[in-house]
Amino acid sequence: MAGNSQRRGRRLTSKAGAPKGTGGKNKDSLAGRGRTLPADERPWHKGYSGTEKLPQRTAWKQDKERRAAAEEGRAPKIGQPGSKDTTWGRGGGRGVPGGRGAATGGRGGKPTGRSGPRVTPGRKSNPSKDTPELLVGRNPVLEALRANVPATALYTAQGIDMDDRINEIIRTAADRGIANLEISRAELDRMTGGVLHQGVGLQVPPFAYQPFEDMVAAALEQQAPLLVALDGVTDPRNLGAVIRSAAAFGAQGVFVPERRAAGITATAWRTSAGAAARVPVAQVTNLTRSLKACRDAGFMVVGLDADGDTDLYNLEAAVGPLVVVVGSEGRGLSRLVGETCDLTVSIPMISEVESLNASVAAAVALAEVARRRSVEL
Repeated sequence: MAGNSQRRGRRLTSKAGAPKGTGGKNKDSLAGRGRTLPADERPWHKGYSGTEKLPQRTAWKQDKERRAAAEEGRAPKIGQPGSKDTTWGRGGGRGVPGGRGAATGGRGGKPTGRSGPRVTPGRKSNPSKDTPELLVGRNPVLEALRANVPATALYTAQGIDMDDRINEIIRTAADRGIANLEISRAELDRMTGGVLHQGVGLQVPPFAYQPFEDMVAAALEQQAPLLVALDGVTDPRNLGAVIRSAAAFGAQGVFVPERRAAGITATAWRTSAGAAARVPVAQVTNLTRSLKACRDAGFMVVGLDADGDTDLYNLEAAVGPLVVVVGSEGRGLSRLVGETCDLTVSIPMISEVESLNASVAAAVALAEVARRRSVEL
């Protein structure tokens, strides 16, 4: 035999020949799939006219979804082709109604919903408004119980140092039928995300904001109406401190924007030392429009600004119905809010300091308003 036919690893089979054809088998797989549909004939495309007949499989899926929705008593997850508010779900392809998308919260179909009480400050994601809060700290918990804030559970750390506040907290919770759950301090640390809790936490429903119109009407019934508005204050600790100052100096309410501003969280509750249970807080959709409504109701709207037109100590309007507007921590009053104010007020300072903290500025202004009213009213 020619060649080294006895070598190790020699080929024992013949070389592969030319590839074989279908031989008449599976010839349908070689057929084309027809023309590419234009945009106005694709039900999943934004340019779909809606007059063409749906493909059989698409029509079957939509009919199946309608039947399932009717049995479950809900609206079908079928959006109008091309609309931006199409409901997305599982079952289709990417970029198609019924595919992987917004409802699952991102890639991989992982849901974004969260459950359980929210207490961790500074979390980047926005928690749901329906998520229960966990109030921490002895004063905030005690004030919430005294104000009959609805609560579902009381958490106390094992081996907690008993004082008058803890005794009153446990007694009040027992009188109201609130379950007292004694857990380890490590578990309470985990639940609060490292926030200083002083060994006690109270789980409450989401904060109930006061309707803005009701708050304004209630303030006008007082002898000296006074409201505080916050323009883009994003730190919940500043919000809590302002609420505490508002309660201390006789303000009848605080209102904040719904977007791009801090709301009442566990951190704000704790910083307010429970004052959020005594001072009405409202959320408004448009702060500028709400300030104009206050002006129409008879309030004088003044904004705190380092370059204000009027000195705080010369504010003659302090004795009348007043709305004090506090700007954000960095940029102060926004342009539209500043233009809406009747006048801007500056706080005189002896030494040259760049600016005061938002909550400190609010406390100084409210203290001066309270002083003038005590003298002239």
